[in-house]
Amino acid sequence: MKFFVSCAKGLEYLLVDELQALGCARASAAIAGVNVEGEEVDAQRAVLWSRLASRVLWPLTEFDCPDEQALYQGVAALPWHEHLDATMTLAVDAHVAGEAITHARYAAQRVKDGVVDAMRAQSGARPSVDVDAPDLRLNLVVRKGRAILSVDLGGGPLHRHGWRRAQGEAPLKENLAAAVLLRGGWPKLYAEGGGLLDPMCGSGTLLIEGALMAADVAPGLLRYAGELPTRWHGFDIATWTKLVEEAQLRERAGRAALRDVFDGGDLDPRAIAIARENATAAGLRDAIRFDVRDVAVLPVQSNPRGLIVCNPPYDARLAADPELYRALGDGLRQAVPNWRASLLCGDAELAHATGLRAQKKYQLFNGALECSLIICDPIKPALRESAEPRALSEGAQMLANRLRKNLRALKSWRAREAIDCYRVYDADLPEYAAAIDVYTEADDPEALWLHVQEYAAPASIPEADTRRRFGEVLAAAREVFGLPRERIATKTRSRGKGGSKYGRFDRKGEMLVVREGAARLRVNLFDYLDTGLFLDHRPLRKRISQEARGKSFLNLFCYTGVATVQAVVGGAISTTSVDLSATYLEWLADNLQENDFGGSAHRLAQADALSWLEADRGRYDLIFCDPPTFSNSARADDFDVQREHVRLLRAAVARLSPGGVLYFSNNFRRFRLDADAVAEFAVCEDISAQTIPQDFARNPRIHRTWALRRA
Repeated sequence: MKFFVSCAKGLEYLLVDELQALGCARASAAIAGVNVEGEEVDAQRAVLWSRLASRVLWPLTEFDCPDEQALYQGVAALPWHEHLDATMTLAVDAHVAGEAITHARYAAQRVKDGVVDAMRAQSGARPSVDVDAPDLRLNLVVRKGRAILSVDLGGGPLHRHGWRRAQGEAPLKENLAAAVLLRGGWPKLYAEGGGLLDPMCGSGTLLIEGALMAADVAPGLLRYAGELPTRWHGFDIATWTKLVEEAQLRERAGRAALRDVFDGGDLDPRAIAIARENATAAGLRDAIRFDVRDVAVLPVQSNPRGLIVCNPPYDARLAADPELYRALGDGLRQAVPNWRASLLCGDAELAHATGLRAQKKYQLFNGALECSLIICDPIKPALRESAEPRALSEGAQMLANRLRKNLRALKSWRAREAIDCYRVYDADLPEYAAAIDVYTEADDPEALWLHVQEYAAPASIPEADTRRRFGEVLAAAREVFGLPRERIATKTRSRGKGGSKYGRFDRKGEMLVVREGAARLRVNLFDYLDTGLFLDHRPLRKRISQEARGKSFLNLFCYTGVATVQAVVGGAISTTSVDLSATYLEWLADNLQENDFGGSAHRLAQADALSWLEADRGRYDLIFCDPPTFSNSARADDFDVQREHVRLLRAAVARLSPGGVLYFSNNFRRFRLDADAVAEFAVCEDISAQTIPQDFARNPRIHRTWALRRA
């Protein structure tokens, strides 16, 4: 069965990892949740064990829902006597999007009507409604004319882990606290003997969650306290009972072995009293130390390793004070310089105010508040062995001089065009065959990252020389930009059977947000060969944005959908984006969300682009088609751009509205457009020279582009 596990925005990929660790082998990230394929026991295990999930939704039915009458009929058609009886209570949560049904409470009411009317017609009796603690909680989602009705297997919000008895001002949700701990690597640190310190602990959420995690206590044990999460007739009670018994055995062993490594402090005595009350409810009264103290005078920790977790004030109720963040950073550097820190800050500026150097940054949401989670490891990096900078080799110095020259040459262009991400070096010196791209964080113009990609060296060059030269490339880049090694992503070639190829990449899951014009875009420098943003297509995307106002836009082979985002920013009334990769479509959805766009006007289609195009009957004013040179997939026929381009362009031009334009581009160096065949159905203009940006001027063959209109 396919079921859905929802979560707060920003936790999707962590939740995938957690669910896979719980045995859900087929789990993929979606917007604000994870799609899972598995059995009911997998869903029950998620209800019991997930520290990150908000709800676990087990679908009962899915049907077309063009209006409220279709919604009522679709619900009433279910055999409800198989799911509940008239003595039980019922509640419905609804989420709707689109034009047909716009009121969530009304939709929930129609679902309730469908259930009770169907049961009354069969037995003459009906269940009653209990919105707070129902025996069966249903969840309705209506989107794009389709309705999905599911059982909420957890019976309500799973972020409540069952121990909170009191709360301070602006409390942190338990599942977000778990994310802060997991991003900080707390389970591994605890296993290695590390400690946990929260210098501004408030009501104790982070420390209590950290202790329960270390003690291997399933959140569902405290949440349900021996009760069933739902009385739905389809709930497998025997399996649930077995899962609970296993969890209780693990809890007893974990609590017995729990070490005294948890320390919390806060300047507010009332907050400390609340934290102690909550820790007692969680069975951790003697496991966590709470003291009233100032963040500026933290005690020096005897444990050589550990994790600092903290959620400093940042919202309207607890006004953010940069001075407080500076005091936090200063205190941590003095007390625990060699520890790791996972700090949930209000935004990038407040995170910067700590003065700590973040190795990783993540965007999370505390309710509606967008936050910046920074990971610092260690809190105070070690000084260089020598106060004198290490001298560059002759070759590295030559390369550094070229980088400085290129930066000077690009400076006025970058300022004039407001360019934040650009190529600064592209094998200018033949013996140093690499490309160096600069990425600037959207919310911190001082935060630079480099993406360094090695080109294949001729087979005649010894492997040792290739490695030495690439090392000199990195040394020169660090010298010129003044960046630590962890801010430089490298893609290096390895030689092996089959020739030169790229080796295995990191899997950090770390996204940076950058700007291109008015658009905010998520890039990943470390995990893939490409970053999610093709810099050479910048002028073409600008052109699309300028021409998109009031038009319908189609993006074929859309990749991460940057052209789609630019079209929307430019005022496109609708967009359709097609790609075979679910990963890229999820990335596109994140990019749209980053710019506060979404809804039925922006359609994402997971499909083979050529097959989809030949089956489609829509009309589009503006089409962008940037196919790969070659691709093969188990889900589609092999694609070769040279062999298939006439068929592809014919199908795409057929979908153009009168007066519409198709921009076709590819980066196959040996590509030859079949001009005679294309002329039968299109007027074609080569605009390649107009689409090569200044930072790629040395490499004008990076791509070719044509504008096509219907003949």
